[in-house]
Amino acid sequence: MLTEEEKERYDRQIRIQGFGLEGQKKLKQAKVLIAGVGALGTVVSTYLGVAGVGCLRIIDRDVVELSNLNRQILLWTGDIGKGKSQSAEEKLRKVNPHIQVEAIAETITQDNVLRLATGCDLILDAVDNYHTRYLLNMVALERGIPFLHGGIYGMEGMMTTIIPGQTACLRCIFPEPPPPAINPVLGVIPGVIGCLQALEAIKYITGIGELLTNRLLIFDGIDLSFREVKLKRNLECPDCSSFK
Repeated sequence: MLTEEEKERYDRQIRIQGFGLEGQKKLKQAKVLIAGVGALGTVVSTYLGVAGVGCLRIIDRDVVELSNLNRQILLWTGDIGKGKSQSAEEKLRKVNPHIQVEAIAETITQDNVLRLATGCDLILDAVDNYHTRYLLNMVALERGIPFLHGGIYGMEGMMTTIIPGQTACLRCIFPEPPPPAINPVLGVIPGVIGCLQALEAIKYITGIGELLTNRLLIFDGIDLSFREVKLKRNLECPDCSSFK
């Protein structure tokens, strides 16, 4: 049930056609795993938090560095040297005291990824390396949890929605990881992609609209354009071919 204070807090989104009190209740009951509390993760967690998603499980073991601050909006100058997940948790609890925040300062590994995903309704990819992304992809497939992939590089960003057994998985789209590198990035680019990931998560949870399934959305900040690449499952994909 929603309290009267919550109804007032979320009044403007409750008024959206097709959203209503039922949509808000669905958000309150949802638990979302946000892997990474950096450029994408701080944006995603902020907007899911203010929307009233009931529980955010944020995972990141890194500490705040000065070079993070051009894009990681929940991490501030006074947080330098503190854990990212702890710093983000403190802000999110103030942003919306009606939500739960589970801050986990761990590196996602093959040994803990199943535990970290347990109980979650949705997994959001806000990390910056494909090794971790492939682990998240596999746990999403094994547990049947939708997986929202997002990525950024320089002035470009991309995202897609993966529904296990129905859509192309991450390995179908990217069979091999790109070479490791320090990605250049302007802070507004993860701002755009993170907002779109949060929107997609809210749509999935509430059942509103059409999801970005079997479509890779690519944003180019240079000419402010969006384009789509159609996707399809690889029937011989080493990760998802055995999942129906």
